[in-house]
This record gives sequence, structure tokens and C-alpha cells, in this order.
Amino acid sequence: MSPIRVACQTYTWEMLGGQWQGRVDDLLVWVSEAHYAGIEITNNMIGEYAARPQDFADALAARHLQLAAFAYSSSSGFTDIQRWEDDLAGARRAIEFLRRFPEPRLGLGGAASPRRVNARARLDQAIRFYNEVGRIGSNEGISVNVHPHSHFGSLLESAVEYQYLLDRLDPRWVSFGPDTGHIIRGGQDLLSCLKTYLPRITHLHLKDATPARVWVALGKGMCEFPAVMALLESAGYSGWVVAEEESESARNDGIAAIQKNRAYLRSIGY
Repeated sequence: MSPIRVACQTYTWEMLGGQWQGRVDDLLVWVSEAHYAGIEITNNMIGEYAARPQDFADALAARHLQLAAFAYSSSSGFTDIQRWEDDLAGARRAIEFLRRFPEPRLGLGGAASPRRVNARARLDQAIRFYNEVGRIGSNEGISVNVHPHSHFGSLLESAVEYQYLLDRLDPRWVSFGPDTGHIIRGGQDLLSCLKTYLPRITHLHLKDATPARVWVALGKGMCEFPAVMALLESAGYSGWVVAEEESESARNDGIAAIQKNRAYLRSIGY
């Protein structure tokens, strides 16, 4: 049996913004009933459990789920030096929350800025932030990774930008947590990108998209998931893969979306 474990990301509901009026416990029920082994939740979705890590751990255990990762993002995209202290305080809260869990993992959102003025300096600011949070997390026994995206304002999309990032992340403290869908939406060859950074990858999101950059369910777009999983297996990867969907279908029915994605991953052996 493969050591790779499959989790579900809660962004399917986070992307609804104010339309989402549910509870964290609802998410746990739906993810458990879809037969995922774990969940990745964000600082924006932890809601009523934000100051209650032990209660959250108990709620996970009651649903036979594990916490695959806690994802932390900020409206600053970690690129605004004026927001350094606030962003760092948020990261410290996330680290304190994670200290209560086995195999604690913190995922940091990709550098972003609505304006690309001084983009390199802004990216450098984010990299300084990543390394500092990684150092703090390492001291607490928490694994920290960076998760680039391809949404509006992203400063991490192209192969050149990924290389710039990975060349400057301190490997003692910060690993790589890429996303298959964001890689191809950034115009990169998926397998080439993963092969290049495979030794640095400790966490992987599985999303799918069309050549027109439209999000779709797993297996319906350009991502070659059987080849991705074979690559991970060949490298002895034993971490989490996290299924995530941001399509219009998922907006309309998130429960059905995560169920279909789980069924797809089972169909290819996971």
C-alpha cells in the first residue's frame, strides 16, 4: 500500500466568501463522509476553533481525520514591509495552534501584490518573511512550506520566478508545497517543474485546469495525475497530497465536487 495520504482542502468553501455561512464541523462531516484521510484548513476557515486547538483535534479524531496542514495567508501577500509585524503575528498564532498536533505542517501562501510595481523587491520581502517564519516554526518542531499560486497579483507563476524563490528559500527551514493546477496556469510544464524540485517537495496540492486557465474537476483538465503520482512514488514520497477544487461546479455544489475528486483519485489507485 502506498504511504501517500489523501487530504481535502477547504478552499472550495472559502472561495464563496460571504456566501459561506456554515460551520467547521460541517466541513469535517463532508470531508469524512467523502473518505479523505485528512483535511487542510486555513486561517480564514478555522472559525470557531481558532483559539481552541485541542477541541479541533478532538473534532478531527471523532471524524477519523488528521490535520494534513494549516494554511496561512494574508491580504498583504507577505510583500508589504509595513505589514511585517501583523503578518508575523498571524504566523506565530498559526504556529502556536499547530503545536498541539502530530506532524504539524504550516503552508504559507504565495507572494502576491495587486500592483507589480517593484515586483522583485516585493518578492524579496516575501522570501524574507518565509525564511523567518520557517526559522520560528523549525524551533517549535513545525514543518513550513511555501505554496505559490496563480491568482490575480501572484508574483510566483513562471519557471523563472519559481527558480528565484527556491534559490533563496533556506532549505534548513522552508520546503516547497506546489500546486499542480497553479503550475500549469503559470505556463509551466507540470512534470518538469515537479522533477526539478522533487527533493524539496514535502506537500502537494492536486488541482486541475484547462489550457484556457479555467479550473475543472480532477482528471478533466491538463494535469497528468497518474504520472504525477508515479513520480512521487518513484521518489519515495510519503507526505500528503491535498485535493482541491475551485471550479464553478464546486461553487455550486462543494460536497459533490469533493466526492467526485475522491472517487477520481481512487480510480487511479489512491
